[in-house]
Amino acid sequence: MASAAAALRHLALGARLAPHGRNAGAPLQRLQQRRGLRLSAPAAIQVTVRDALNQALDEELERDERVFLLGEEVAQYDGAYKISRGLWKKYGDKRVIDTPISEMGFAGIAVGAAMAGLRPVCEFMTFNFSMQAIDQVINSAAKTCYMSAGSIAVPIVFRGPNGASAGVAAQHSQCFAAWYGHCPGLKVVSPWSSEDAKGLLKAAIRDDNPVVMLESELLYGVPFEMSEQAQSKEFVVPIGKAKIEKQGTHVTLVAHSRPVGHCLEAAAVLSKEGVECEVINLRTIRPMDIETVEASVVKTNHLVTVEGGWPQFGVGAEICARIMEGPAFNYLDAPAVRVTGADVPMPYAKILEDNSIPQVKDIVFAVKKALNI
Repeated sequence: MASAAAALRHLALGARLAPHGRNAGAPLQRLQQRRGLRLSAPAAIQVTVRDALNQALDEELERDERVFLLGEEVAQYDGAYKISRGLWKKYGDKRVIDTPISEMGFAGIAVGAAMAGLRPVCEFMTFNFSMQAIDQVINSAAKTCYMSAGSIAVPIVFRGPNGASAGVAAQHSQCFAAWYGHCPGLKVVSPWSSEDAKGLLKAAIRDDNPVVMLESELLYGVPFEMSEQAQSKEFVVPIGKAKIEKQGTHVTLVAHSRPVGHCLEAAAVLSKEGVECEVINLRTIRPMDIETVEASVVKTNHLVTVEGGWPQFGVGAEICARIMEGPAFNYLDAPAVRVTGADVPMPYAKILEDNSIPQVKDIVFAVKKALNI
């Protein structure tokens, strides 16, 4: 005890005597190292996807006075999903704007504001409602830069929850990744983790092109580790660059949004059986980072795509076609396998809903099919 107390007094003395400035902690650090005390790197913190999106909006509203948010209930109610919590009180009516229930109307206002030099973030309460504004998104936002020979930019972000939620049936459960990914002139991003959400939203707001950001309602309350780098106000995730979430050698799993988590769970199950999956988080649907997928397929010789949307003309179908048309096709040892949502409108009953959405067991089955085991 006496020696421990002496050591503590010595450390305290070192702290008091340490010089100020850039090397202020150096003597204390050397003393700690001599006594066998290990200095750990700053720990990552747990941040929900909801809070990550809120941080991104707050930081970009503060950074650029041209940025503003509009949509149904985004201001006084703090957003239907509380993504914009506190922003109306901080920035006021001109920067955070409640709109009528008219997607065609407020999407048109947002597109016009972007053409005039502002940077609107247009929130749809769900992307199913974006169908009310499809003319504004496709014909006005996506095509104007091309039709004006580049003289009119449309720096706008359309964001909101996309795909299946829980118990909201056919009219509120569609995945629009393939719909918007089909259209030239748009960039389309689909985050999974909190770092994805924050970095992609900040990159989308700063981009001079219209960006569709497809979020998952079921991920809003999920906490993910956020690195020290991602906590910076200047952190962005490059649009058009996928991320390898897990290295593997036997099969490539490619997914976006919530199914990325399912792929990692399936990879953990398969690892116990000796199968090592490489899991790729696409992050961006358009422009698609097919090079990362190709490099992985060259290594693993097998491909499984996973998505929550319908199978016909889907994201997985596009990935398979691009692999078939490119150099990685010669490295495939078996046909690619797709795991998708069921080819039906989303049922309301929970047991039917569960059977219409890809589950971990479906991914495990698909991997074993691809590997013929």
